[in-house]
Amino acid sequence: MRLPDLTPDDLTDEQRALRERIVGGPRGSGPQRFPLVHADGSLTGPFGVMLHEPALGGALQELGSVIRYTSGLSDRTREIAILAVAAATGCAFEAYAHERVGRSVGLTEEELAALADGTFTSTDPREDAAHAFCRRLLDEPPGAATVLDDDTYGAYATALGTTTLVELVVLVGYYRTLAQLLGVFDVGVPEDR
Repeated sequence: MRLPDLTPDDLTDEQRALRERIVGGPRGSGPQRFPLVHADGSLTGPFGVMLHEPALGGALQELGSVIRYTSGLSDRTREIAILAVAAATGCAFEAYAHERVGRSVGLTEEELAALADGTFTSTDPREDAAHAFCRRLLDEPPGAATVLDDDTYGAYATALGTTTLVELVVLVGYYRTLAQLLGVFDVGVPEDR
């Protein structure tokens, strides 16, 4: 392990406060589609990493909470976008976690497989456009800024609206950040302890 799992007994006051915001917020109070907490009390996935730097972790978890629980994206569109990021980045934890969430919001096994291999399409034009837009963002070389010509931007803005475009750009950036954190610190899918 590159970072130790922090159990409740290991935490500073700042880390403990962040842990309480994570487990006491909507992630911990809603239906649990994947484990948020290991048996020893340490947090799974990116949340365990966030505890190591509470100032950044707090901002990250708050942004993630807004994306997951208060954005205007439909549940299916949000999960389609997250799973597109997981597939593009090869992030095993996010694929594991959000396939479970995706099933709960109506994504079929066929749709999940298509998201994993990048061939997803939808009969819903908004879902299809959202996926295509996310893939466009994700297909840019690392470090390159995504620049859309006016016609391409106009087509996405017409299909999705500018608010949805903002939400999707932020979602893709956030989940790319989580994928990088999980990759650098070699955090995988939770195992039973």
